[in-house]
Amino acid sequence: AELRPYQHDGFQWLSFLWRQQLGGVFADDMGLGKTLQSLTLICHARQTDPTAPPFLIVAPTSVVPNWAAEAARFAPGLRVATITDTRRRRARPLAESIAGADLVVTSYAVFRIDSDDYSTQAWSGLLLDEAQQVKNYLAKTYEAARRLAAPFKVAITGTPFENNLMELWSLLSITAPGLFPSPVR
Repeated sequence: AELRPYQHDGFQWLSFLWRQQLGGVFADDMGLGKTLQSLTLICHARQTDPTAPPFLIVAPTSVVPNWAAEAARFAPGLRVATITDTRRRRARPLAESIAGADLVVTSYAVFRIDSDDYSTQAWSGLLLDEAQQVKNYLAKTYEAARRLAAPFKVAITGTPFENNLMELWSLLSITAPGLFPSPVR
């Protein structure tokens, strides 16, 4: 695929965040290519450091296969591991299941249930697709995303906040901890 000018700008912004080990909220309307821009960043990062740990993408269960399909279509050189089962249902430990992967895609449910396993792995970055899934700072999924050690975290969403600014605070507290240190005055 050839990036459109606005997609190239989005990729450049993501690339800047990745190089500086910063995080952010990557928000725009549905269908404008957030997945493609994210895959472009991951390809760029893998070209820069092929031995780096994989990127982790957490997405709604229904979107996990889409990430694998889009990676196969637009970034066929990426080795993708799709984790759709929890530790109890997988035949192999997480470390074995993702060995050699450039990109690991899992669902919010699996990530939440197996958060301890995910936190023991090294990651180049965490991308939270449909990030409104972690807007509740009291939820276990939010806590798992916040605790995961990754030098680069991005919340990908078309709706950075739907009901109140606390939802935006939640996303920023994951991707840019300390930027807004307290949810209260």
